[in-house]
Amino acid sequence: MCPSYMVTREEKHSTRGRAHLLFEMLQGEVITDGWKSDAVKESLDLCLACKGCKKDCPVHVDLATYKAEFLSHYYKTHLRPRHAFAFGLIQNWARAAALAPTLVNAVTQTPGLSAAAKWAAGIAQARRIPAFAPRTFTSWYKRRASPPPPRDTARARVLLWPDTFNNHFFPHTLAAAAEALEFVGCDVVIPDRHVCCGRPLYDFGMLDRARKLLRRDLDVLRVEIEAGTPVVGVEPSCVSVFRDELLNLLPHDEDARRLHKQTMTLAEFLMRRVGEGARIPSLRRKAIVHTHCHHKAVMNATAVEEVLKTMSVDYTTLDSGCCGMAGAFGFERDKYQVSVAIGERVLLPAVRSADANTIIVGDGFSCREQIAQCTERRGLHLAEVVQLALHPEALGGDVRPEHAVMSLAPSALRVAERR
Repeated sequence: MCPSYMVTREEKHSTRGRAHLLFEMLQGEVITDGWKSDAVKESLDLCLACKGCKKDCPVHVDLATYKAEFLSHYYKTHLRPRHAFAFGLIQNWARAAALAPTLVNAVTQTPGLSAAAKWAAGIAQARRIPAFAPRTFTSWYKRRASPPPPRDTARARVLLWPDTFNNHFFPHTLAAAAEALEFVGCDVVIPDRHVCCGRPLYDFGMLDRARKLLRRDLDVLRVEIEAGTPVVGVEPSCVSVFRDELLNLLPHDEDARRLHKQTMTLAEFLMRRVGEGARIPSLRRKAIVHTHCHHKAVMNATAVEEVLKTMSVDYTTLDSGCCGMAGAFGFERDKYQVSVAIGERVLLPAVRSADANTIIVGDGFSCREQIAQCTERRGLHLAEVVQLALHPEALGGDVRPEHAVMSLAPSALRVAERR
């Protein structure tokens, strides 16, 4: 059931209501202004593009795709709101911020200046703007020392996808993923040029930009695609682009078809390696797991659980649905209340009631940000959970799992605690 409908209980915010309005729009009898319809725009406005309906709806209505298509037409005759440019073009702003992250953070993290920045970007004042890391993962990885030789298993080449969110905000998560992949016997490579899947572009209907960006990604990755190199992503929403939107936008491109087949989540790839004989150390801790919406809708949602089971983690998977952040959705000023209400249904109360030593597992950048902004805890990516298993000494005493993970992060990538 649609997350926004579950908190608003308004028919126009249900999958059925939105689908019916789109039908009426295409029929042109009741809704006569077609792609310019403000009524359809209003109905789709609270769609989180979580893709839940793609899997859960009996007829698999893919409203996230319908919304992207509608907005691409609607904004040909309407001005886009400023938050569409602030969030939709985040890869551009992030690359610019990486030139002087300390200066950018001084603006976005300082009271007064932060309020002005939020106003300019259309962000709710109750939200915190995530701080940029002092260094990106890609710049650090290209300069770091050679990794130690892998253990016990045959070497395998794998390309680690440096998504914009983790590359610029949580680079230590990508570093943990690289360590996990090296441990299970992989030579980890990254793209030699800038890449981005363009996930936010779909949410705002910027489909021409998205198509152009994907073609550039294919050019950058062409050698690895043709070699059959597995592409592993840590951000589910980015992996879902290659498993879903890629073929919608480039249906006749053979390299797009190959990349679609070669791309997988870290959990999926780790379980493949386990099936080939790799072993992951045990981590005898309790954990609660929040599964990213796109992970459930497009990928193998049980892969994270399978890895945790292999590690002997005592986990409970929450029936939490969407976290409510959903990319830019929870940051937007007029959607903040709905975003928090969605999170408060299951996820946030479960996090608050968890013991301090319990690991909060959430692979999605948005999910972890919602947890960090609404509770006193921080969620960990599966990569960081595996890293803890590789360094059990970090969990000594009463150290919280999230603090232990930050102690393991390379000093150049450490981001100040966000409170």
